[in-house]
Amino acid sequence: MSRAFREPGRLLLLLIATFSAPVFPDNYPVRPIRIIAGPGPDVVARIIGQRLTEVLGQQVVVDPRPAAGGIIAAETVAKATPDGYTVLLATSTYPINAAFGLGSYNLEKDFSAIALAVTTPLVLLVTSSLPVASVRDLVEMAKSKPGLLNYSSSGQGANPHLAGELFKSLADVNIVHVAYNGAAQALLNVASGQVQMTFTVPANAYGQIQSGKVRALAVTTLQRSRLMPDVPTMAEAGVPGYEVTPWNGFLAPARTPKPVVVKLNAEILRALKQADVIQRLTGAGYDVMRDNTPEQFSDFVKREIVKWAKVVKDLGLKPN
Repeated sequence: MSRAFREPGRLLLLLIATFSAPVFPDNYPVRPIRIIAGPGPDVVARIIGQRLTEVLGQQVVVDPRPAAGGIIAAETVAKATPDGYTVLLATSTYPINAAFGLGSYNLEKDFSAIALAVTTPLVLLVTSSLPVASVRDLVEMAKSKPGLLNYSSSGQGANPHLAGELFKSLADVNIVHVAYNGAAQALLNVASGQVQMTFTVPANAYGQIQSGKVRALAVTTLQRSRLMPDVPTMAEAGVPGYEVTPWNGFLAPARTPKPVVVKLNAEILRALKQADVIQRLTGAGYDVMRDNTPEQFSDFVKREIVKWAKVVKDLGLKPN
C-alpha cells in the first residue's frame, strides 16, 4: 500500500487543493479578459485594453462601474475567481476610500497588484478676477480674510477635496469647501467667479486656462508635470511637504497565480512604451509610468493607504 493511502488526511488535502485551484494553461489567456473600471474616466483601460487585445489574441472588454466611488467595481473584482480574467482599473480614490473605511473589501489583502500605469497632477486654479499671481499671494490673502475664500471640488472624499484639505492644513489657512456633483460644475463655478479656487486635472483645465477665465498657480505632484512644465509644484510655490498624485493602475483578485500577474505586468508595461499609446494617454491628460514591478506597485499602494489614513485622521475628516 502506498504511503499516500496510509495517510488519508494528507491525500484529502491534496485533492481539495488540486480541484479547487483554477486551471491555468500555459497559453494564457484562452478567453476574453474583463477590465472593470472604477471611479473616473475609463480611457486608460480602453487605450491599454485595445493594445492588450492585439498582443494577447483575446478580446479585452472594459466594464465601467464608477458608482459609489468605485466600491462596487472593487467588490466585484475582489470576489471574482483569481484566474486572470477579471482585472480592476484602480485609482487613487481607493486608498482614500480605505482611509474612510468604505467598502467591504481590504485593499491590501483582497487584491494582487499588477502594474501602476499612469499618474496625473491636480492643478490649483483660481478665478481670473482674484488678484493673486502665485500660491504665496493666495496664502497671504486667505490669511488676511479667514473663511471668506471658497474652493470647489467634484465631491466629498474625492481627490480634489482631499487636495484642498491638505492645502488648508499645510498652508495654515481657513478656506471653505464647496462640494459639487462632478468636476465640470466645480470648475465652471470657478471660471464664472462664483467660487475662488479649485483643484482639478489638467485635461479639465486647459480650455478654461486658454480662455483666460482661470489661472494655474501650481501642480500637486512632487515633480513638475510634463503636461504643464511651466507650472511650479506646490512645494516650489511655497507649501513644502505638499503632494497629491492621482493615479491609475491594475489589480487582480488576491491569489491570482504569479505567472499570470507577471505576464499581465509585462504586457501592460510594453503597451505603455508604444508611441501611439503614449501619445493617446498624454493627450488625455496623463503622465505615463515607466517600468514597475507588481511588488513595487503593491508597496506604492500600501504607502498611499498609510498616507491618506494619516491625513483623514489628522484633519478629522468624515465620509459624506
